[in-house]
Amino acid sequence: MKLNKDQVKKLSLSAIGFVFLLYVYFTFFLGPLNRSRDGMLLKIKDFQSKLDASKEQMNKAVKLEQHAKTSTGRFAALKALNPEGAPIAWFPPRARAFFANQQVDKVVARLEGSIGFKQAELSGWMKYSWIIDLPQADYGTLGRAIAELENTDPLLSITKLSIHTLPDQPQFQHVDLAAVNIIEKK
Repeated sequence: MKLNKDQVKKLSLSAIGFVFLLYVYFTFFLGPLNRSRDGMLLKIKDFQSKLDASKEQMNKAVKLEQHAKTSTGRFAALKALNPEGAPIAWFPPRARAFFANQQVDKVVARLEGSIGFKQAELSGWMKYSWIIDLPQADYGTLGRAIAELENTDPLLSITKLSIHTLPDQPQFQHVDLAAVNIIEKK
């Protein structure tokens, strides 16, 4: 297969044209496409990270909303525990009735003092200190009554307990309870 001079020129020009065509294709068509693809992959990664962060924020928002619903319900229930009127009017009778239901008679409850909260979130609430005097109680009944009192009233806590025996009646004790109750300002 012999090629003449004209065919060799055509063949070499075709080869040079092919190389030039490959250069143009890789430089002007495929290069920008690769750069564009790389840029798009970076944007996709960025959007994917933002999407993941958004999903995480959505989950946090859903949890926060559920927590807010339960907290709002709990707050409404706590507000409902405090009847209308001044605490000095309703707390002593309530304490007497509670201990009477627990078979502890002759209960006297008196207000020792009250203070407000320093936190701005709790500015609508007051802390009342009470002295509850039980002149005649036995250990078993008293223990059950105190446990029931703290379990049924979430805004009340016993801070001090003083028990003295009665010399003339050894089966009974004289008990003084110091309790703190948190009550909403009216």
